[in-house]
Amino acid sequence: MGCCWCCRACECLLTDEEKGHAAINKEINKILKEQKKKEKNEIKLLLLGTGESGKTTFIKQMRIIHGAGYSEEELRAFAKLVHQNIFTSMQAMLRAMHTLKIPFGLPDSQKNSRLVLEVDTLQVTRLDQQHVAVMKSLWSDPGVRQSYSRRREYQLLDSTSYYMANLERIAAVDYIPTEQDVLRVRVPTTGINEYAFTINTIFLRIVDVGGQKSERKKWIHCFENVTSLIFLASLSEYDQVLEENESDNRMEESKALFYTTIHSRWFIKSSVILFLNKVDILGEKILTSDLADYFPQFKGRKQDAAAAMEFIMHLYLAEVERKEKDKGKHDKKTVYPHFTCATDTHNIRHVFSAIRDTVLLNSLKEFSLL
Repeated sequence: MGCCWCCRACECLLTDEEKGHAAINKEINKILKEQKKKEKNEIKLLLLGTGESGKTTFIKQMRIIHGAGYSEEELRAFAKLVHQNIFTSMQAMLRAMHTLKIPFGLPDSQKNSRLVLEVDTLQVTRLDQQHVAVMKSLWSDPGVRQSYSRRREYQLLDSTSYYMANLERIAAVDYIPTEQDVLRVRVPTTGINEYAFTINTIFLRIVDVGGQKSERKKWIHCFENVTSLIFLASLSEYDQVLEENESDNRMEESKALFYTTIHSRWFIKSSVILFLNKVDILGEKILTSDLADYFPQFKGRKQDAAAAMEFIMHLYLAEVERKEKDKGKHDKKTVYPHFTCATDTHNIRHVFSAIRDTVLLNSLKEFSLL
């Protein structure tokens, strides 16, 4: 009682300005206390990887699985992007035919190709029936198919064959993109984007950053207080080159980024989760593109997707063991690898459930948050 009287007496001696400062200080302390309480159940995940590794697709899956999903209005907003992706893909194949000196196999294809190439993809808002007929005819042309089969030699969207197989549906007047259509839309991530999800009592904050080299200088601001790092690597890029530099192998670039990231001082306490993504595309590609042609150390069977997956996983895990002698790194980092298909909702739900119940909760304990 005496203490309370003393406090009241002291307050009586304060000027109005001092009372104002005391009230502000009290409010700040209250906010900090509430923030600290909130952070006890918060997991901050940093999503990293090179361009087109599947980071944004993973975010879309998290929204479908653990967020509010997409309303009909939001789905409709993706229609224009789907249509633009279709034109972008066909134009890329047609231009590659010219570069690779691949002739058309059908009589009308030359004329049809001009109709497609003259379109400004950024101005596309929908697919009309004329363009649908032209696209279908071109997609059936043996020369265009040969160009598609040689896609590792140029830049082509992974969603190309999916969208071409669904042209009629996508061109319908009342077309509303499905969740699968949305998952396959390609829009390069620029800058830093944060997404928040609540899973049971855990507040999950995922930070997605641009994967292209030009975007990486912005990552440094995201590194503070990261509970876990999720690094996405594309299994299917073993025979591809960088969009920014066509003399560099994509997988080698991804491995180099993985190495510098996991050995960064920013992630000393953070758990590292490795998503080896695009198992579906690897399974298709390995039938015609020999992994040993690009990584001679691969001694597994040709056309064996499982052997290729295992080999590529060990390539990345070897980066954990590799040390820079001049920096004297001796602590072994634990990495949790998972094979994923970011466009498969069931697969991502299963994989994320596994890491949520083990890796992420263990990380919270390590950070003394639980």
